[in-house]
Amino acid sequence: MAPGLALVVDLLVGLYVGVLTAVVPALVAWSLGFTFKYFTGVTIPGFGVLVFGVAIAGVQGGLLGLLDPQFITSPPALVSALVVMMATLYAHAQGDRMGAEFPRRLTLRGLRERGLSADAIERVGRFGQIRVRTTGEVGDVEGYPPLPDDLRATIRDGEWTFPADLPLSELETRLSDRLRTDYDLAAVAVSIDPRGRATVSAAPPVGALSRRVPAGKRAVSVETLVPTGLARKDEVTISTPRGDVTGTVLSARTDATGSTPVGTASSAAAEETPDSGEDATARPRVASASAGQTTGGDGRVTVAVPRRDAETLVGADETAIRVLARGTRREFELLSLLRRDGKRVRRVELATGGPLDGATLGETTLRETYGVAVLALRRGDDWTVAPRGGTRLAGGDLLFVVGDRGSLDPFEEVAA
Repeated sequence: MAPGLALVVDLLVGLYVGVLTAVVPALVAWSLGFTFKYFTGVTIPGFGVLVFGVAIAGVQGGLLGLLDPQFITSPPALVSALVVMMATLYAHAQGDRMGAEFPRRLTLRGLRERGLSADAIERVGRFGQIRVRTTGEVGDVEGYPPLPDDLRATIRDGEWTFPADLPLSELETRLSDRLRTDYDLAAVAVSIDPRGRATVSAAPPVGALSRRVPAGKRAVSVETLVPTGLARKDEVTISTPRGDVTGTVLSARTDATGSTPVGTASSAAAEETPDSGEDATARPRVASASAGQTTGGDGRVTVAVPRRDAETLVGADETAIRVLARGTRREFELLSLLRRDGKRVRRVELATGGPLDGATLGETTLRETYGVAVLALRRGDDWTVAPRGGTRLAGGDLLFVVGDRGSLDPFEEVAA
């Protein structure tokens, strides 16, 4: 037999024997990797698994040549050994990865909710984060007009960051809400795969202004001197010869050519896009790209006012606008005070069948036992702020609790 042909035959024989022999070692290596990672969080050293797998293959007799004592000294034996080692290491790595990704608590709800791939999670903080990007073209929603090309490109090139401890169903809900809010879309459908790639279908804004007008009010536009920094939802007082009218800003723009109005879908997209290196003097004098605010000057402001005041503004020839102080958001003050005192707010999901499942808040004595207090409870889409002691807890509830780190960590372990 020619030397080249003999080499090919030896390689094929080695591969054949190696594949047959590697089945059991690979299965054992996968089982060990998965079991240790799932139950203990420990990764077995690859070298130990490799030695163990080769030993199992030797017991089978494929590499030790029990059937043919001369086989162990032939060239196919080396090929078979390499196949067994590669299959063992690969199976061990896959078992270790699956043990890390497999949910610790198996419930019907957990089985229905898909999780993120460990490879897609960025290790930032305790739980990490996931960057969600769109894949493919942004589709249209049946029954709605097609998206404008510029808005479709903006969504296609977008990127959004969310906590990595959320299930995919919650990520899809949050991304839908974000897109609907940022771009004032009429309808959004989102599907996210375990690697954080989103398939998006969206409908363009329909009647955006009419949907922003509160019930019982009317939208009226007036020409006036627009203050610098005016933004949507600011409370303003418009002075006219017939009296003063107080309303809420829906949109505003200056008279600069090509200006982008504050409070529209296009301006919302502009707020998300940083300035490029183009000449700043050539840009329109309107909304700040970073804050969505006017830069001041003659222009037009659209406000929502009570019905009885709409006629006053419509017939006014001269107007002057004053911005009212909105005050301080008390909830931000509360969070600031809690942080100064060393407290933190954490979201904790109750486990089904756990020690808190079925108990009332009064029975759990969370303040005395764990040193935490419940600020709010979320069950499905229903929220309960400052729940009372008679509120009964159930598995799957999301509790928003406040306490110091030394109290929150033990409580989270008990709840989970």
